[in-house]
Amino acid sequence: MKIASAQFRCSSQRLNQIPGDDLREFAFIGRSNVGKSSLINMLTGVQGLAKVSGTPGKTRLINHFLINRNWYLVDLPGYGYARVSKTTRGEFSKLITDYVTKCHKMYFLFVLVDARLEPQKIDLDFMTMLGEEGIPFGIVFTKIDKLGTNQLASNIASYKKRLLEQWEELPPIFATSAEKRIGGEAILDFIDHCLQQPSDSIEQTK
Repeated sequence: MKIASAQFRCSSQRLNQIPGDDLREFAFIGRSNVGKSSLINMLTGVQGLAKVSGTPGKTRLINHFLINRNWYLVDLPGYGYARVSKTTRGEFSKLITDYVTKCHKMYFLFVLVDARLEPQKIDLDFMTMLGEEGIPFGIVFTKIDKLGTNQLASNIASYKKRLLEQWEELPPIFATSAEKRIGGEAILDFIDHCLQQPSDSIEQTK
């Protein structure tokens, strides 16, 4: 897929504020500072479309970007940042869970994890929740340029091993580097394939 246009549509703090049309939504989420905004900018080819910040937890709203005028890329708030107050963490959690479990327009969720780290409990718990709720998702390893080939393969293999302790089969997996512009085509090709599926398949995947 080639992205010809990418436009900011809106920011929402509640589910009833998101666009009311029938365009499919592909959402991106991950722990704070995992490189989500950088990945979104790489995918769209528009620097600054998603705001990159050195302060984890900066994204506090659901941000919709209209892509090629026929689908939405959705930037969700990060989770798991300790310096955010407990009250705010709770609000983030409700906003995130409301969206991923109740938004029927969301076709697929990309969960970003840092390729340099061993499996984190908060990520695994979040994926477990997605599985229990029947939410279709894939895993996007970020910052793969920070590792050598062997170490990257070892880290991903370790992650797969942990997942297979709970899952019968693995979700789709993508390996990316926003800095080196690696892995974007695989994600966009996956989205393109999803867009070719019948519209009623959205409900079937939930």
